[in-house]
Amino acid sequence: QVQLVESGGGLVQAGGSLRLSCAASGRSFNSYVMGWFRQAPGLAREFVAAINRGGANAYYGDSAKGRFTISRDNAKNTVYLQMNSLKPEDTAVYYCAADPLLSVEGWLSTNYRFLQLWGQGTLVTVSS
Repeated sequence: QVQLVESGGGLVQAGGSLRLSCAASGRSFNSYVMGWFRQAPGLAREFVAAINRGGANAYYGDSAKGRFTISRDNAKNTVYLQMNSLKPEDTAVYYCAADPLLSVEGWLSTNYRFLQLWGQGTLVTVSS
């Protein structure tokens, strides 16, 4: 069973950048589609980005397009989320997720509850 541990969150000023990491333990990391969601206080969990098993295809939620980049290093069992031009409205807990079955395109519309694996989350706070 793969376990996910996020890191890299913190406090940053608006316009700044952060890179989140999600390290996976266990076998068969490259058999999972990986992605990121976020949840701000009082709001629903929101899709941010997903990347396919080989790392060639990625999809983004509207709030992430043009500013965030998802990538993965299968040799290091790690997926990254590079976040640039951060805004106060990006403040949220960011969660790494993994699923062995759902296609990367499916992450755009799926209910997040159907995804198999989740990390504990890392808090990103963007100050104005």
